[in-house]
Formats: sequence, structure tokens, C-alpha cells
Amino acid sequence: MASARIGDEYAEDSSDEEDIRNTVGNVPLEWYDDFPHVGYDLDGRRIYKPLRTRDELDQFLDKMDDPDYWRTVQDPMTGRDLRLTDEQVALVRRLQSGQFGDVGFNPYEPAVDFFSGDVMIHPVTNRPADKRSFIPSLVEKEKVSRMVHAIKMGWTQPRRPRDPTPSFYDLWAQEDPNAVLGRHKMHVPAPKLALPGHAESYNPPPEYLLSEEERLAWEQQEPGERKLSFLPRKFPSLRAVPAYGRFIQERFERCLDLYLCPRQRKMRVNVDPEDLIPKLPRPRDLQPFPTCQALVYRGHSDLVRCLSVSPGGQWLVSGSDDGSLRLWEVATARCVRTVPVGGVVKSVAWNPSPAVCLVAAAVEDSVLLLNPALGDRLVAGSTDQLLSAFVPPEEPPLQPARWLEASEEERQVGLRLRICHGKPVTQVTWHGRGDYLAVVLATQGHTQVLIHQLSRRRSQSPFRRSHGQVQRVAFHPARPFLLVASQRSVRLYHLLRQELTKKLMPNCKWVSSLAVHPAGDNVICGSYDSKLVWFDLDLSTKPYRMLRHHKKALRAVAFHPRYPLFASGSDDGSVIVCHGMVYNDLLQNPLLVPVKVLKGHVLTRDLGVLDVIFHPTQPWVFSSGADGTVRLFT
Repeated sequence: MASARIGDEYAEDSSDEEDIRNTVGNVPLEWYDDFPHVGYDLDGRRIYKPLRTRDELDQFLDKMDDPDYWRTVQDPMTGRDLRLTDEQVALVRRLQSGQFGDVGFNPYEPAVDFFSGDVMIHPVTNRPADKRSFIPSLVEKEKVSRMVHAIKMGWTQPRRPRDPTPSFYDLWAQEDPNAVLGRHKMHVPAPKLALPGHAESYNPPPEYLLSEEERLAWEQQEPGERKLSFLPRKFPSLRAVPAYGRFIQERFERCLDLYLCPRQRKMRVNVDPEDLIPKLPRPRDLQPFPTCQALVYRGHSDLVRCLSVSPGGQWLVSGSDDGSLRLWEVATARCVRTVPVGGVVKSVAWNPSPAVCLVAAAVEDSVLLLNPALGDRLVAGSTDQLLSAFVPPEEPPLQPARWLEASEEERQVGLRLRICHGKPVTQVTWHGRGDYLAVVLATQGHTQVLIHQLSRRRSQSPFRRSHGQVQRVAFHPARPFLLVASQRSVRLYHLLRQELTKKLMPNCKWVSSLAVHPAGDNVICGSYDSKLVWFDLDLSTKPYRMLRHHKKALRAVAFHPRYPLFASGSDDGSVIVCHGMVYNDLLQNPLLVPVKVLKGHVLTRDLGVLDVIFHPTQPWVFSSGADGTVRLFT
């Protein structure tokens, strides 16, 4: 019978509550915030949170529709909504009002007096007293002896009796009695008014009285520009002086000055001036660099605009306004050959490839390609073979420039090809491999920059639209980039992807020259407002350093191919050589130190140095000037 009763008891038992009961254990429920479940049941299956897809609008509608919304709470253990019963609501309200949770508990029940007030003859306990209550305590004795010792040594001061008389103190005792505002530590007295001089006198000396022209000029001046705010006048006696017309206005302005111009004390920082100067290495530790003038190449009759050195460093070519190109031997300053070109030579560039002997010169609207036939005859012969091996296509393509072969007379002088553009050419520069050359034209529009390919005699205009007047272009020494300097910016284009990679902002009024570091990560620009700007391409599009060593406009800048040197030439007639060390460690900034100012050129027509270029292997620098000379500094 008992077993049947037990069986019935389990049959009637419902395990719904156990299903939803969370068996997560003693674990903070925030751990389950990012999970879809909220614990596990007895079989180890996850108990998933109820899907809560209701937003605030649904909750508001529930609030309006559901009469039991106010008694619905969310169970944090299971995440379900629970409706509180009347007993639970009553319990919550009792707890909120500060009452006891149990309804049947009465806090004010009558106290039960366990001890009656009657005096009994027997004590409550009859235990005999302890022995220690008769013997003096050793611990207390030790404490007292410590205190006595501390008082004897002066470590502890015994309490003095308090003085019952009230104490007063002087509130202003710390002040300087002469100070008007001694309380204000940073008080600065108001500036005194200037005392009146002779001009303010009622009877000034005659030299202080203004003549008629001076009085008219005084009246025409702005009030802020006048030396005196009044006209000096002469009176026979002090009684004849009238009341001052601007008295109230001046008093008012003085009051405004005193309260609208707060005075403050500037804290001076005592800094040693030597600490403000950056610690730079001494120039003698940065040698080698050019220090003195070694050779002067004389022969041009007008200003020498451009220079270029052969790849081996043995020959130098210079272009001048006298309509000629001159080829010099570097070591002896001997003019080997003069090539008349019949116009101003704006730019000249020696082909950087050692296997080709070619010089490109920009004369008026064409680029002349000359074979100077200097040095190795095999190289000169192979250059002529290379140029003569070209077979023109049957259909000549449409090109922005015309390639013309030189006539027999021109070939005698060394001219091999002429590239005609129809617009004046201002600059010509070679690519590092020696097959491409870039040309800048003095024209408006997108055809300011052209790129010519020597081996196929092709010309192309790489840009579709113009970004201002192009001043200089330069090929990147290692990557397929072209740098184009306009008046206010330098743009870096990727030639293969045909896109703009970077735009450098030099913060100059007019960029005049451009040079790229042989490693390719740094660029320098010169400008006509006498600034030299160094860019670190990996660092920023803003200048890394701006150097203002020159007094006048910069005409040319150049990097040395091997040594950490760069130079700038200016209209003040000087060449400044700087040490520019670029480190392989990307975390270390370049070190820029000016090391030498080289002078020698004579200013002619307010022009000084027009071009600078370094020797390819030696720490030498060449400069060309408006005085018609080329100078070598070693």
C-alpha cells in the first residue's frame, strides 16, 4: 500500500518547474551575456534564453494593452517574464515602505521581564573570586613603565590644563603695511600716467607750437597715428585757459584701460641659451665635402644656365645664353669642344647610362641629341649604331613631337637627332636606365610634360589634365614614379598604374627646383622665396625640415649620388653644401647639417648661381653662374 502511494506521488508530480529551473550554479550571469543560452538542465542540455525581438515600441504597446504589465518582471536566471502574485506584490510594497517582510511579525510585542524586581537572599551564582583579582597585573605594570620612560625621554607630552581665556589673532599680520592690496599675491600696480611735458603747458616754448601746414597735416591724420592727441596752444595767463573739452572722455578711457586690460605677471623661465640650440655634430666629423674653389672653367660670353657631368665623371657639358654648348675636361678645365646651337640653352642632361654617349640639350622649341664622341670610342660608335638601327614604321603614328634626323653638316658637329615640339622647352631630364627622357614645355594645358623613348622614337603625353604651371620633373631612381613640381605642390605619379600616389605641399610661394635622393625616399625642393624644403616620403606629405640659409631665390638643388651630401645654389652668389644623412633604420630621422658656404661667383644682373651638380664619384660640386663661368669646388 505504501509503495502504491509512493508511485502515485511521483505520477502526480509535475517536473515543469525543474525544466525551466536554471542549474548554472554559483556563477555570475554576466558571463552568459554574449551567449544564446543561460545555463544547463539536469541532462546537460543548454537552456536557451527566450527570443527577445521586441523593441521599445512593442514594450509600449504591451504596457498599454496588458493590464498586468505593472506586475510583470523579468527573471534574471532564466530570462523569462514572471507575473507577480498578490502576496508577492504585497511583500514588495511592505519592504519598500520599510516594514518587516513577514505579515505576522509584530515588532512591538510586550517585553518579557526575566528578572523580577524583588531582592533575593541568594546570589545568582556563588562562584568564588579569581586569584588574579587580588594580585597586581604584570602586563599593566609593563605598560605603565613604558609610558613613564616615554615621558622621561620627552617622547610623550603629558596633557597640559587648557587655558579658558579665548584666543584672538591678527588677520592682517602677514601683510606689508605699505602694500595697497597685500592680500593679492600677484598684484601688479596700475601703470602710472605719463607726466605732462612742455607741449601741455599753457605757455609752451615757441618750437612746440605747430605752424599752419603742420596743423593741417595733424588734422588729416588718423587719431591713432598722431604723435600728440591735442594741439599745443599759447595763453597769456593761467586764468585765460578754458576748461579742457576731452576731460570726461579721457577719464572714461583711463577707467576702461584699468579694468578692461587685466595685468598679469609673466613667469620667466630661466633656460640656458646653449640648451635651446640643437646638438649637431661638428662639420669636421662629417667630411668629406667640398670646401674650396679648385678650378674655374672660362669661355662662355653670357650667363651659363645649365650643367651636366658624364656618368664616369671625366667630362662636363655646359649650356649658355651665348647660343653654344661647351664640353670641358673636368680635371684640367680645358674646353674640348664648342657646339653652336643657335639659341639659348635652357637645360642640358648627359645620358646616365655608361653604355651610351649622348647629351640632350633643350634649345628654344626642340631637344637636340648630340654624340660628343668623348672618352671611349667604342661607346661613341655603339651609340651611333644604336641610333642608326632604328627602322621607321610604315604608318607614322600621331605624336605630340616630331623626330628629325640631323643633316650632314650638323652631324659633323655631333648632332644626331632633333625632337621638335612647337613650344619652348624649359627642362630635359633622363631616366636612370637611359632610354626615356622627360621634357617640360612652357605652355598651358595638359601637354606641359612629355616623355620620349629613344629606342623606339616614341613621344607621349602622360597627363590628361593640367594642375598648374609645371616647373620641374624628375624620375624616381628606383621605382616607376615621376615627380612633377608645379608652383605650389609636388605630385608623385605611378607610371605603370597611371595614378597619383602622393601630393607633397612645400608651403612655398613658387617652387624653382627639385631633386630626388639616390635611395628614393627623400626629396628636396628649392623655391624663389629662398627656402629649401626636405620631404621624407615615408613620413608625411608636409615638409620634414625647412632650411632658410640663403638670402635670395634658390635656382638649383642637387643630391650627391654616393655621399650623404646635398647642395643648393642661389641668387646671392653662394652654394651651400649640407650633410644629409639618411639612415636605413626607419625609426631614425634624417640628419641635416649645413657644413659649408662656397662663394666665388660674381653677381651679374642680380643673378648669382644658376645651376649646381655633384661629381658622380668624388665629393666635388660644380656650379654655373650668371658671370659666364663654371666653378669646381673640391
